[in-house]
Amino acid sequence: MEPASRIKRREAIIPLLKDPSTEVRQAAAQALEALEAAESLEELLTRLKQGDRGTKIGAIYALGRLGGEKVLPILLYCAARPEEDIKCAAVKVLGELARPQALALLVEKLRDPLVSVRAVAIEALSHYREPALVPRLLPFLDERDGLLDAEAALALGRIGDATLEESLLGLLGSPHERTRSAAVTALSQLP
Repeated sequence: MEPASRIKRREAIIPLLKDPSTEVRQAAAQALEALEAAESLEELLTRLKQGDRGTKIGAIYALGRLGGEKVLPILLYCAARPEEDIKCAAVKVLGELARPQALALLVEKLRDPLVSVRAVAIEALSHYREPALVPRLLPFLDERDGLLDAEAALALGRIGDATLEESLLGLLGSPHERTRSAAVTALSQLP
């Protein structure tokens, strides 16, 4: 939608916020919110296409705050990009949104060649709290790297499968501070 058209619509709707009818006032408020969201999405797409790397990453996080069905294809596209930082940001935001449409892609990212992407994917999957993810995450407890094992412990703790107690107890002796801390936190979250 052209900016001039959006402005014209907004100016026509604003007076209706003071309409005597509650129904009209609510409709006007919702319409203005929808116009603002459309404007924001357009602006964010421009930043993704034309911005430098930092601007693009900021736009990805802003898309997450915007939410809604329209941002999913954009975030899925960004998660498939080759740039590590863009991919990580998109995977993180997709996890925070926890939409069923993103689950398959996030599971796929557990096999990404980049450790950082795998770590963010593990964290992202924890937002789903799906017991079916336990077998996918469990192998990461054996990484013993202070990153993937820690993220897996936290994710499994959030999912809350009490059968994981022994596996998590085994991480308490890890040489990695982060892993020990994650295991303690995960154990406290188990039912």
